[in-house]
Amino acid sequence: MAHEICLIPGDGIGPEVAEAAKQVISASGVSIEWRLLPAGAGAIEEFGEVLPEETVRAIEAHRVALKGPVTTPIGKGFTSVNVGLRKRLNLYAAVRPVRNLPGVASRYENVDLVVVRENTEGLYSGIENEITDGVVQSLKIATRTGCTRISKFAFEYAKSRDINRVTVFHKANIMKKSDGLFLDCARKIHGEIGEGIDYDELIIDNGCMQLVRDPSRFQIVLMENLYGDIVSDLCAGLVGGLGVVPGANFGDGCAVFEAVHGSAPDIAGKNIANPLALIMSGVMMLNHLGETEAAGKIKTAYDTVLSEGNPESITRDIGGKGGTKEFADAVVKAMG
Repeated sequence: MAHEICLIPGDGIGPEVAEAAKQVISASGVSIEWRLLPAGAGAIEEFGEVLPEETVRAIEAHRVALKGPVTTPIGKGFTSVNVGLRKRLNLYAAVRPVRNLPGVASRYENVDLVVVRENTEGLYSGIENEITDGVVQSLKIATRTGCTRISKFAFEYAKSRDINRVTVFHKANIMKKSDGLFLDCARKIHGEIGEGIDYDELIIDNGCMQLVRDPSRFQIVLMENLYGDIVSDLCAGLVGGLGVVPGANFGDGCAVFEAVHGSAPDIAGKNIANPLALIMSGVMMLNHLGETEAAGKIKTAYDTVLSEGNPESITRDIGGKGGTKEFADAVVKAMG
């Protein structure tokens, strides 16, 4: 039977990279019926909002979505679609695998880690107010429920993939209550279900330094929302940038897989954008659906294309001369 998957093409380069991902996934042999859904800046004109109710309801019904990049203004304008989806669907676990790819230049070798980020609490709860003129406060929210479930997710993820180390990044030396609660929950879960998994903790600033000194020492790094947002992009920089890493957001029975880079409106429609991140997110999606053979075919194919390094097949951001379509076509050809 065909899988029914929600697809949010997104803004800017989103429709281009989404079309490339669809092409590659289709060529893998898996049967998918795509349901196209609006979200982002492009949805405002027709629906009057960036996250239409029909989009949320459809993902709730089908339980799986693939999402291209969407535009979020800085400091003004409409709210983040990404944050909205995570809150509405209770997608509490963000997962960002980061590894070296063949043929993609990097200062580092042997990088193979996963950032696990709590996705619904912390400063991203969005509780802000102006106390008086020129004085604004933001509240950081941490709950035992939220800290426990993300810790459990991280250790279960580690066990399912034979990963034997989880490191928590925190700032409990300063934020003794909120980050202290996060540590308490992580320690408790490690004691309950973490047998055979090494566990350690690093203050976030030291953790960032250790990441750029030797990222190969880390396997899973677990942290609260804001830290995870920042550190996941830092880790992407270790292996070539946001264009070469996938992302996923998991809740209880619902998952949204996404490219984590921006919508890049300045290059939209020019056949320049690298579709690899969304293709890789599609591979994560297929594994989630149990379509491991198809996922493996795609992964082997894009590794082959990157290894061969034909400049006509590789996009400009990773040193080639090709475009979005050329890369997708090369991956499909490599699958035979």
